[in-house]
Amino acid sequence: MEIQGQTNYPIKAWIKGVELEDQARQQLYNITSLPFIHSHIAVMPDVHWGKGATVGSVIPTIDAVIPAAVGVDIGCGMMAVKTSLVATDLPDNLFALRTEIERRVPHGRTNHGKKGDRGAWEHVPQTYLKDFDYKGLKLITDKHPIIKDAAKRALHHIGTLGTGNHFIEVCLDESNAIWVVLHSGSRGIGNRIGTYFIELAKKDLQSSGAHLLDKDLAYLKEGTQYFNDYIKAVTWAQNFAKLNREMLMQACISAISCIITKPFIYNLMAVNCHHNYVRKEYHFGKTVWLTRKGAVCASKGVLGIIPGSMGARSFIVRGKGNPDSFESCSHGAGRKISRDEAKKKYTLEDHVKATQGVECRKDKGVIDETPMAYKNIDKVIEAQSDLIEVVHILKQVLCIKG
Repeated sequence: MEIQGQTNYPIKAWIKGVELEDQARQQLYNITSLPFIHSHIAVMPDVHWGKGATVGSVIPTIDAVIPAAVGVDIGCGMMAVKTSLVATDLPDNLFALRTEIERRVPHGRTNHGKKGDRGAWEHVPQTYLKDFDYKGLKLITDKHPIIKDAAKRALHHIGTLGTGNHFIEVCLDESNAIWVVLHSGSRGIGNRIGTYFIELAKKDLQSSGAHLLDKDLAYLKEGTQYFNDYIKAVTWAQNFAKLNREMLMQACISAISCIITKPFIYNLMAVNCHHNYVRKEYHFGKTVWLTRKGAVCASKGVLGIIPGSMGARSFIVRGKGNPDSFESCSHGAGRKISRDEAKKKYTLEDHVKATQGVECRKDKGVIDETPMAYKNIDKVIEAQSDLIEVVHILKQVLCIKG
């Protein structure tokens, strides 16, 4: 369907049966006011308001990029692997498995992310660093020294989970096979790169005298001072995010091997996909910069992951290559209410009930992530049936939140 309103370009949306709040709708209108949009923008069924641009939006641009549309969790995404283990291989009580994964994976954040932060390594496992792109990062920090502090911390963030909606799950599929699923991104270095270039884009636009309906839509034009630097930095962060997820997965598999001594295979099926990123793609007769903010590539035959909340189901999907969505699909269920609203609306008792049967944190610190704060994942999947086909349905039995 098309969203009607004050738009300079069409807005094609897959939102049948799901909510679209007024704030997000206005944000979509604002995006279409930009002069370099190509063809239309696409809106996924997990759509909701986001900083800079709407989460669940796919934005094709010509000769320009919008740093705030990519956001500060650059390269954030999902990884899932299917193992040869089955439900009966799991111990009756999953607490030991949860604590073993938590022991091996730094998660959360303390001390404002400084020395002693529990979400970073004090001593980084050397095996994690063999694929770290020191040279690429140095080229960025040599030109932009303000990023150097975050670059030093990046070494201590590889193979770490982060906070908020980032998670690790052990799941069972429809045939009771065990999967490991996780969600993380580029951590502090991605945040620093994103924040820094968002501010540079705003300064550039202010000096040019251009007017925007939303200052967070400030953009960098190809050929300008900072455009190439941003593309190099965002590409580095996206690669780092992918590597981070691979290291996280290794730690999870090692933890499972410690608790379940039976030998097993863990690469029967593997998916590693971004859902906050920008790259060049060809659509509707043009090579464009395609930004997926809270959206996954769903090119024909390509596998993706669409997670639900910590008490719902998740889906391994295969793309149908629908051109109208720029070959994209949703990245999750999408928030229904804000974190602050969730904390006010739901009690600890509500959260315990909603996560019954899942080994996870059941304390006030995760009420903002409670299942009721998210849209109905089944409706989200149904609304995009022409974008993806479901390959596997996963139900979590264990969930670790940052």
